[in-house]
Amino acid sequence: MYEPIRPKSVHRMADDAHDAYPHRSREEELDIQLAGHLSALLAVTDELGDTEAGEQIARQVARLRGTPPARHAGLSGSPSRDLHRKAHALAGRALLVAASRPDTAAAILAAGRMDAHTAALAGEPTLAAAATP
Repeated sequence: MYEPIRPKSVHRMADDAHDAYPHRSREEELDIQLAGHLSALLAVTDELGDTEAGEQIARQVARLRGTPPARHAGLSGSPSRDLHRKAHALAGRALLVAASRPDTAAAILAAGRMDAHTAALAGEPTLAAAATP
């Protein structure tokens, strides 16, 4: 019975000023996200002292970003078990993004790091070293 009052829309039309700001493709956004997860994994890996795995992760970050990652020696003082849990979670996030891209090299690296940190949490240091691709 009553016509609702319709204020002017705050949304803009899809074709209004489409070029007013830069856009990234889905692949570029996933590259940025994957590089971020791998960089965080690199920081934890460096803190754990795993230089071989750190170099592999750094190569993947450099491939995605086009420049080598910034590496630091900042230590959080967290127990090794907590660092392995954190690294496992970060590797899982990286694996998820790598699989959605699809980026086989990063996915294999992330899966290997997940296996290594799972083995380290289970107290199997020989498996942790062998799981590194």
